[in-house]
Amino acid sequence: MNTTFTSPSPLVFRVPLASLALGALASLSCSFAHAELIVVDDRGGTSTLAYYRSLNLLPDEQPAKAMTLPPVRITAYSEADMLPVKSPSLNPGSFESRTHNAAGLRPVFLVGDDELSREWLQRRGDVLRDLKAVGWVVNVQRMAALAELRALGVGLEMVPAAADDLAQRLGIEHYPVLVTSTGIEQ
Repeated sequence: MNTTFTSPSPLVFRVPLASLALGALASLSCSFAHAELIVVDDRGGTSTLAYYRSLNLLPDEQPAKAMTLPPVRITAYSEADMLPVKSPSLNPGSFESRTHNAAGLRPVFLVGDDELSREWLQRRGDVLRDLKAVGWVVNVQRMAALAELRALGVGLEMVPAAADDLAQRLGIEHYPVLVTSTGIEQ
């Protein structure tokens, strides 16, 4: 004996989702409007009371004083704003060239505002230009010194930049230096 049970067709209500959401939100806000805060567990930390006071959300509170914001800079930053640049882990000196494998690394050179770097730029300028190497001036105090280095390396892109992180990663302690995808050399 086969018995088949069929249920009557379900009753479907078509209510716009926005109306349903607004109704649920209204009922929740009414039920919590006068609810008292119950602290279940206090694990310390910093009170957020100051933030709520600044928003004037606390009942029976005097309006908070206006917050003073730091001034907004209207003019663009320039290279002069980046100076002085110091790379404490690097200093002028010589070292043994070595090879490495850093495939895809664009040639970069590190120089500073010192005589060794100036002589090196004059001696290696053609090689640096041929490689299209980008220069990091890792120790420079004044814009005039940066301009002098750029004049010695005409046609080279040179930017003031601290290089302590790069030096640590590559095991470099001295500059001037040329770093390519295949090696580190003076």
